[in-house]
Amino acid sequence: MGFDFERFWLEKLRGRLEVDLGPEAAGELMAGSESLSDESSEEERTAWTRDLLRRLTEAAGEAAAREIMLGCACLPSRAELEEARKVYAETGSLESARQVLERDFRDFLTSGLGLAEDAAEEIIARGWGMAGVIDDGRIIATKIPKSGNLREYLAETDPERRRALYCHCPRARRLVGSDRELPELYCYCGGGFYRFIWEYVLDAPVQVELLASVMGGDDVCSFAVTPLDRSVD
Repeated sequence: MGFDFERFWLEKLRGRLEVDLGPEAAGELMAGSESLSDESSEEERTAWTRDLLRRLTEAAGEAAAREIMLGCACLPSRAELEEARKVYAETGSLESARQVLERDFRDFLTSGLGLAEDAAEEIIARGWGMAGVIDDGRIIATKIPKSGNLREYLAETDPERRRALYCHCPRARRLVGSDRELPELYCYCGGGFYRFIWEYVLDAPVQVELLASVMGGDDVCSFAVTPLDRSVD
């Protein structure tokens, strides 16, 4: 049997629910997910997810629901972050750590994805990618378009088509621009990627706030990452 992303994500969700709300509440909230898989119809997965988000918010409240969704993200490896973590530990400089991540992201664009230097610079100039930009002590992190769609995205001129090409989530990207879009609460899952990065680099907690989402009609997905250790520079 091949990799089933639906089952993988649902197990991550169940794990977060069990940690935050307990096994009994997790079991109740996950009811109906047992039959879902990559083979399930988009309509089934979407209907279950929309209902789950409603029930989760009712059961836990908005703040706790956001925390749970942040805990469901797909994550980078710690190895990718070691140099930035080391630089921050040595310098205490948020900007120095960010510059390491930006350098590595540029290498990913040119060597990993094979983009020309000018295209890579355009993406970085927009503040896209794991490094983000620093604004008043916060990291403003804006996702790049899904990497497999990046060239098509950059060439596309239709705004709605660009939004559809942008979304990273295999469970939700085909919903963008339709009348079946999910609540923006769902997009906090993507914010967990950035929380993991910066909590590991800083070895300290951060707060994540969703600023924009293609699921909510915006052109990009963007998050504000605020270090809770106010001593960072």
